[in-house]
Amino acid sequence: MADTTLTPTDTVTTDTALPDANDTVSAKGRFTKAIEEAKAGAEALKGEAIDKGAAYKAKVSETATDWVGEAKVYADQAKELSATLAVEGKAKASDALSTLGKVISDNAGTIDNKLGVQYGDYARTAARSIQETAAKLESKDFGELGNDVKEFVQKSPGIAIGIAAVAGFAIAKMLSGGSDD
Repeated sequence: MADTTLTPTDTVTTDTALPDANDTVSAKGRFTKAIEEAKAGAEALKGEAIDKGAAYKAKVSETATDWVGEAKVYADQAKELSATLAVEGKAKASDALSTLGKVISDNAGTIDNKLGVQYGDYARTAARSIQETAAKLESKDFGELGNDVKEFVQKSPGIAIGIAAVAGFAIAKMLSGGSDD
């Protein structure tokens, strides 16, 4: 606090002088300089942030490109494997149908003896049909098989649903091992 002495005849005196115009200009100059330095610092930080953002963006883009490339490789491998498995499955199904037709045909004579000629003829007709189906299955490629399935489903949707249900039930039984737990 400033030392002041008041007497009736004296005026107020203080130890501090009033700021002059030079001090005000000097303070404004320092403040302006500080503001300019802050603006320059902010611009530098902005430039640095933009540079880092661009670097991160490039890195993410490169990583995404790498992942897309890897996914394409895996998809191609899966496609090749599925085609191989489908060909093997078609061959096994055709062989199984041929074998079933042969077994039925071989047992037609026994059916004749035990159940009658009429039932033996039914067995021979069924065996021939199964063997013809096996031959057709073997001769067609997957595109033709897909078209045949589409046509069948469009012509007989009820039968297709029934076949799908029976096939699903059979697959479920095979996978569960046929246990009644």
